[in-house]
Amino acid sequence: MLSFQHLDIQVTGPRAAVFRDAIVELLEMELGSALTPQVKAGFQAILNYSAGAMIYVRREYSDRIQLLRTSWLAAMHARLGQDEEKDFTNDDKELEKFRNDEGLPDPNSKRAKKIQATKVPENFNEMFLFNAAVMGFHTGIEWMMQVLDQFENMVLNASNVNRLQEECDVLALRLIKIKEPIVFSEFKAIMLASLRSLVPKVWGVEHEVAWTWFWDNLERMIKAQIGQLKGQQRAVERFIRNLSEESVPELCRDVYRRFFEQTPSGQNYFKQSTTRLYFIAGKVLELCMEIYQRPRDMVEDISALGLRHVGYGILTEHFSPFVEAWSQAIYARSPVDISATMSNL
Repeated sequence: MLSFQHLDIQVTGPRAAVFRDAIVELLEMELGSALTPQVKAGFQAILNYSAGAMIYVRREYSDRIQLLRTSWLAAMHARLGQDEEKDFTNDDKELEKFRNDEGLPDPNSKRAKKIQATKVPENFNEMFLFNAAVMGFHTGIEWMMQVLDQFENMVLNASNVNRLQEECDVLALRLIKIKEPIVFSEFKAIMLASLRSLVPKVWGVEHEVAWTWFWDNLERMIKAQIGQLKGQQRAVERFIRNLSEESVPELCRDVYRRFFEQTPSGQNYFKQSTTRLYFIAGKVLELCMEIYQRPRDMVEDISALGLRHVGYGILTEHFSPFVEAWSQAIYARSPVDISATMSNL
């Protein structure tokens, strides 16, 4: 995971050696004789291993991620010519063969012919919906629409592990609201079929491998989060509901005290009255609960909130200490699972 976070940085052997030696020299200077040869060798080994992992991941996966990006941009701006348009006039036998190869359900043949006569899809979303209907998924695809809504953000941030995890977290919040069965392999089949149709001239084995790898990782991340969300939602709601009128101001004071102790410069951005500071803290608690209830709207609301605060010039370095202050304050008043849940939010 750390290696994927460094994909955009050119980590090399010589640079890794400079970093390793700087860390070890600092330890020698601070610890003196307490840094035994065995401990020094241990630090050198773990730093060498970390650098080697970063170099390996960059070598093995940077091209794959770049392939995802370029093929996605091509698919989103595709304009199919006459040769490609002919692919959509296949007879029922060809459609049946494709469905059998992919293990997909049988569609209504009349519906398939009707769909083939419609406007030729020109981008991934249009092609996806076209193929979903042709393959027999014309009903029960509400969850697929939720994935489509965030899919571009996930593809374009494939190399940004933190952002990708955030996208998967929000998507998981949206998916747990869906009542219909969610079969991730169905989305994968339609996704691959759509991409093949949109970029047929460049599509090859390496594309198949890259997109299969990408979706398999997305599926793993989303499933892991879905399995935890319901319990987390109950824990957050229970914690906030059990806060008394007296405990809320106390919690707020504790949060700001911890934050200002960790980040003194943060006081420059909180010069409002005590009442206003309590209001801000109350909104934080409110947002933490509402994001479970209406995740899509909350993402837009939080984005709008961020835009309204651009003029304040708040340093992103202050975000983590602010989150940590909340985590510590909540941990002091609740079980570990609740503080971890609030921290994730």
